[in-house]
Amino acid sequence: MCNNGYEYRHSKGLNQFKKFQKYVRALHCPIRWVIIRLLANKKLSTGEIYDMLKEAGEDISKSALYYHLSELEEADIIGLSEYREVGGGAPEKVWKLKVKEIRINFLEDL
Repeated sequence: MCNNGYEYRHSKGLNQFKKFQKYVRALHCPIRWVIIRLLANKKLSTGEIYDMLKEAGEDISKSALYYHLSELEEADIIGLSEYREVGGGAPEKVWKLKVKEIRINFLEDL
């Protein structure tokens, strides 16, 4: 229910609203914008992203990075490109940017 007491019952516009919510949830954190910019023109592994963030002075743990990457993936902003073998351990995920621009048409479902 919205603050004005109106509950949104109409299907028109609901899909656009849900897409908007998905993007707001994924993009509310500044570190995610940095990750997006790192992936702008190249594919990077999780480790490479972590190292680049650290070099840029970002104080982030690996578990926090995994969380941010999963949130961006959930919103379809980034995606898994491939797995890369690293030193005989578990394969590392390599990420790519899937969306370079987000547009919202408020009248699309009308």
